[in-house]
Amino acid sequence: MSVHTPEDARKVTTRRLCEMKQRGEKISMLTSYDYTMAEIVDKAGIDVILVGDSASNVVAGNVTTLPITLDQMIYHGKSVVRAVKRALVVVDMPFGSYQTSDVEAVQNAIKVMKITHADALKLEGGVEIIDAVKKILAAGIPIMGHLGLMPQSINKYGTYTVRAKDDEEAEKLIADAKLLEEAGCFALVLEKIPAKLAERVAKELTIPVIGIGAGGAVDGQVLVLHDMLGLTQGFTPRFLRRYADLNSVMTEAVQHYISDVKSCDFPNTQEQY
Repeated sequence: MSVHTPEDARKVTTRRLCEMKQRGEKISMLTSYDYTMAEIVDKAGIDVILVGDSASNVVAGNVTTLPITLDQMIYHGKSVVRAVKRALVVVDMPFGSYQTSDVEAVQNAIKVMKITHADALKLEGGVEIIDAVKKILAAGIPIMGHLGLMPQSINKYGTYTVRAKDDEEAEKLIADAKLLEEAGCFALVLEKIPAKLAERVAKELTIPVIGIGAGGAVDGQVLVLHDMLGLTQGFTPRFLRRYADLNSVMTEAVQHYISDVKSCDFPNTQEQY
């Protein structure tokens, strides 16, 4: 197994991501929600860290991303930014924080940026939220778009199945992608759509397109950290590759600790004062 060491230790910026696309260098992106994990991921050389609203699932234990609040996202964002030296840090705007009005969207976006010191925000949606996107961009805040399967709209979809399989939805996705690029978004996430469609979008846009369940012909990939490390169990979509089985490692370690405590093996004479 080859190990990646970043050649460039400079801070990753939105401009550098566009340069990476231009020269054909793939962009690596993972989620993080706390200081300790973000520090590990950043030192490993990841390009982008997403403080995802998936924290609602893997940290808070909710079934969907909908319950997580703006203040909770700010808490996670602050924790991550404190640890990161190189990666671009993008914070998800949670459900309800930008859909009600453009004014509220800008106010919430500014609040996230001022308190977390993040580098950018991510919003889900196309034409439906384009006015809010434009207003936030006008305030000087970089935005990463998100199309395809949009977890914040799960109650509308009713299912987590692949999106944009029919021509009408595919054409809308392409139109929305171009709309987001024209508005000034610096990158776009495509989630769980046909690989051929994702490839077409990546070719037709000049901004980087990062996929999750969108095939290998896009400009980069993102996964939820807890999933790819094997911390979560029972979530096995086709697009997920597990790079470790930390659930088993941690379970064994905890059981070993319990055994040592019960048997009076821990602490030993060298482990006390």
